[in-house]
Amino acid sequence: MKYLSVEEGMSAPGLRLVLTAGVPGPWGEAAKAILAFKNIEYTPILQQGGGDNDALQKWTGQTSAPVAVYKDFPPVCHWFDLLMLAERLSPERPLVPKDCGARIDVLGVSALIAGADGFGWQRRLQILAPMLLLDEPPDIAVRLGMKYGWSKQTYAAAIERLQAMSAELDGRLLRQEAAGSDFMVGSTVTAADFYWANFAGMVKPLGPEHNPMPDYMRTAYASVDEATRACLTPRLEAHRDRMYQDYIALPLDFLQE
Repeated sequence: MKYLSVEEGMSAPGLRLVLTAGVPGPWGEAAKAILAFKNIEYTPILQQGGGDNDALQKWTGQTSAPVAVYKDFPPVCHWFDLLMLAERLSPERPLVPKDCGARIDVLGVSALIAGADGFGWQRRLQILAPMLLLDEPPDIAVRLGMKYGWSKQTYAAAIERLQAMSAELDGRLLRQEAAGSDFMVGSTVTAADFYWANFAGMVKPLGPEHNPMPDYMRTAYASVDEATRACLTPRLEAHRDRMYQDYIALPLDFLQE
C-alpha cells in the first residue's frame, strides 16, 4: 500500500484514511473493509505506530489510527463515526439497517466487538500484559496501558469479559443459523459481520499467505492461553472465514511500499 505523509494528506482531495503503516490493526482493517464493500475510494495516510505523530496531532487532534478526513469536514476517529461517514457517502450499499430494531442490534453487536471495553479492547489489555508486568515496562507499553486503563485488575478480568462476549456472539450465530441466516443480524451482511471478521484475528490471525503481518504482532496475537483461544469457537471462526471468502479481499494490503 502506498501511503502519503500527513503533510501530503492534508492537501489531498476527497476522503483520507489515516492508518498505522505496516500492520493490520483490527480497527483500521475493519474501516478499510467497510469502505471497500461500499466502493468508496480513499487515500491512505501514514501513522507511525507508537510514534509521536506530532503532525497528525495538529491535523486531527489525536495521534492514533484510524482517522477519516473527508474534504474539509472535521476528522472522525471513533468506529461509530467512521461507520456513519461511510453510510452517508455510500447509502446505496447500507451496512446499518434503517429498521430501528435491527439498527439497534447491528450497532450493539458492533460496539460489543469494536467499542470501548469491547472484545478488541479486552484483547488489547491481554496483549499489553507481558510488557507491563516487567519490572521496567517499555515507555510505549506504559503509555498504551494508561490510554486503555490497564491494571492488574482489568487484565485479570479480561478473560471473563471475553468469554461472556464470545458466548453472546456464538449464541447469536446459532439462533441466526436456525433462522436460515449466516449473518450476525438479519438476512444480509451488516457492519457487525465486518467487525467480527477483522477482530477475530486478535485471537487467531489468518495465515501469512493471507495476512503478512510482522512476526512480533503475530506472536502477540496468537500467543493466547487455552481459555482465550476457546473464545474463537468453531462457529465464530467459520463466520470469519465466510466473510473473507465472500466480502473481504485477500491477501490483506497494509505493507508500506
